[in-house]
Amino acid sequence: MMPRLFLVALVTWTIAVTARAQDFDVIIKGGAVYDGTGGEAQRVDLAIKGDRIAGLGDFKDASAKTIVNASGLAVAPGFINMLSWSTESLIQDGRSQSEIRQGVTTEIMGEGESMGPVNDRVREFMLKQQADIKYDIKWNTLAEYLQYLEKRGISCNVASFIGATTIRQCVIGFDDRAPTPQELDQMRKLVRKEMEAGALGIGTSLIYPPAFYAKTEELIELCKVAAKYKGNYISHMRSEGNQLLEAFDELLRISREAGIPAEVYHIKAAGQKNWAKIDSLLSRIESAQKEGLNIRANMYTYTAGATGLDACFPPWTEDGGYPALFKRLRDPATREKIKAEVKIDSDKWENLYLATGSPDKILLVAFKSEKLKPLTGKTLAEVAKMRGKDPIDTAMDLVAEDESRVGTVYFMMSEGNVKKEIAKPWISFGSDEASEAPEGVFLKSNPHPRAYGNFARVLGKYVRDEKVITLPEAIRRLSALPATNLGLDHRGFLKEGTFADVVVFDPATIADHATFEKPHQYATGVKHVFVNGVQVIKDGEHTGAKPGRALWGPGKVR
Repeated sequence: MMPRLFLVALVTWTIAVTARAQDFDVIIKGGAVYDGTGGEAQRVDLAIKGDRIAGLGDFKDASAKTIVNASGLAVAPGFINMLSWSTESLIQDGRSQSEIRQGVTTEIMGEGESMGPVNDRVREFMLKQQADIKYDIKWNTLAEYLQYLEKRGISCNVASFIGATTIRQCVIGFDDRAPTPQELDQMRKLVRKEMEAGALGIGTSLIYPPAFYAKTEELIELCKVAAKYKGNYISHMRSEGNQLLEAFDELLRISREAGIPAEVYHIKAAGQKNWAKIDSLLSRIESAQKEGLNIRANMYTYTAGATGLDACFPPWTEDGGYPALFKRLRDPATREKIKAEVKIDSDKWENLYLATGSPDKILLVAFKSEKLKPLTGKTLAEVAKMRGKDPIDTAMDLVAEDESRVGTVYFMMSEGNVKKEIAKPWISFGSDEASEAPEGVFLKSNPHPRAYGNFARVLGKYVRDEKVITLPEAIRRLSALPATNLGLDHRGFLKEGTFADVVVFDPATIADHATFEKPHQYATGVKHVFVNGVQVIKDGEHTGAKPGRALWGPGKVR
C-alpha cells in the first residue's frame, strides 16, 4: 500500500502540474467574442498558447504572460483582405500599417498579375514598372516570393492566386495572339508547378492588355489544372459596364467547364447607364448558386474605382507592351485614331473615360516622374485646362510623358448599389489597394482611400451607422467566409485549435478617416491585433512585431 504522506504529495504535485499546464501566453478577458460563424457574441475569455487559440471559456483562475482587458469591446477572427495589392508595399514596409490597424491579418494577392512565376522577360518588365518603391527580384516562382516576404518579416499573413496575365507574359509575352498548342502546354505546366507549391488558383483581370487578348478557352484550360488542386478561379471580369452580364456569362462558363469555384473581384456596375444591371447580376449569381455552382464575389465599399489612366484607351494600343503604347501615343496619326475610338461608347472594350461621364470625375493620384508629381490630386479636367488641351489629348500626353499607366481614380458607381452588394451574404471584402503608411516613400503618391479605410468602413459606416448588415454577419464576411472559400487551414474562426489571428475593436467608435483629398489617414477603433499568437497592435499602436506567414492553398503538395 502507498504511504498516505506520499499519496498526498503526489496529488499536490499533480494539481500543480495541471495548473501550470493551464497557463497561457495571452488571455483576452471580458470581451464580446464573435467566433466568425455569424452567431451572436459570447461573453467568454479567449486564451492563446503559442500560435493557436487554446480555448474559449472562463479563465479567471488561469495565468498568462499577457492579459488583455476587452471589456466593452468586440473580439473577432482576424480579417481577410480578398484583394490586396501589397505585393510591393510589403517589401518596402512589412508592418502593413494601414491594414493591420483595421484588423486585417491576412492579405490575398494575385488579381491578374502575380509576383511569380518570373522569367527574364517578366523580370525585365517588373523592374521597368517600378516607380516609388524599388526592389531586387530575388525569386523565380510565386511560392518563393511569398517565402521571401515571410523571411524578410511581415506583420500580416500572405497568400496569392497565380496571375493568368503573368503566365501569359512568361510564355507569350505582350502580343495580341493565341498561344500555340506547345505554348498552352507550357502555361499549364507553370500553373501545375505553382498550384503544387501552394497557390490559391487562377486570377484574371480581363479588361487590361495583355489579359484582354486571352480567349475564354485559354482560361478554361488553365483553370482545369488549378481545379485538380482544389483551386479557385477569381476574376476582374471582361466588363463591369456595357457588357457586364455577358462578362458574367463568361465567368460562369469557365466555372462549369473547368469544374472550379469562381469569384467576381470587386463586384460593381460601372457607368451610370449600367447601374440598373446590378439587380440582374446579383440575381444571376444566386440562380447559379441554386443550380449548385460555387459562385461568389468580393467588393470594396466606395463608389470610385482606381486603376491606370491607360484604361481610357482601347486595348489594341498595348499590343506589344508598354513601349509599343508609348510609341503609338507619340505618333500624330495613331493619336487621332485612339482619340476617335475613346469618344465612341463601344461594347468591344471597357472605356473608363466614358464610364465616369466627365473628365472632372477622373482623379490623377500617382505619377512615376518627379516632374509630374505636382499634378497628384488634380482631376484630368483640371490638368487639361492648365495645359489648354482637350482632356483625351491630355490623357495621352500624361501617359507618354510619365511612361507609366499613371495611377487614376474613376468615380463611376452608385452608393445604392454598394449597399445592395453589402447586403448579400455571399460577398466578402477586398481593398484593391496596397497597405501603406503616412510616411516616407508612400507620401509620394495618393492611394485610393480604401487603402486606409475599406474594412473599418464596413464596421463603422455600414454596420453601426447605416445598419445595412449586423455586426455578427459583417464579422463572418470579413473572416470565416473568405477563409472557407479559399480553403485556408485553421483560419477565419475563433475556436480551440485555430491559429490565433485575433482582432479586438470598439464597435461604437471604429471608423475610417481617409478621403480622396487626404487619403493617408489611419482608421481608428481597433485596439489590439494578434497574428499567429503575437501581438502586432497594442492599444491602437503598432508593436513592430512581424509574425506573419506565407499561407498555402489546399492543393499544396506536402
